[in-house]
Amino acid sequence: MKTPFDTSIIINKARFHAYHGVMPQEQTVGNDYEVSIQIGYDFTHAMQTDDLSHTISYADVYQTIRQEMQTPSKLIEHLAGRICKKLFDTYPNITKIDLNIIKKNPPMGADCEGAGVRVIMTNEQKTML
Repeated sequence: MKTPFDTSIIINKARFHAYHGVMPQEQTVGNDYEVSIQIGYDFTHAMQTDDLSHTISYADVYQTIRQEMQTPSKLIEHLAGRICKKLFDTYPNITKIDLNIIKKNPPMGADCEGAGVRVIMTNEQKTML
């Protein structure tokens, strides 16, 4: 049964210091990152009952992201794929993930607020990971 609502949880601009990147200094010194995620799933029952067993804890989602951020990758695209895969595997009721990872000071000589990746993926697409 499809819900009449478009429901999701959001974590906005969680900050991390991590060691992702191709350049040697990125792997040694690290960089600051902001991660935002919107996770779509039907929490209609939780809305109606106030029952915690019918929701996904954003604290647990944050811990999953934090754990993946601590594992270095050369590419943040790879990091994004790992985060999505872990969340889909952990919470099969997720219908969609919209994930943004921004490197705050990318080594490219640009005056900008950051550079990064965005992936929007549905549960059906997770097999591509």
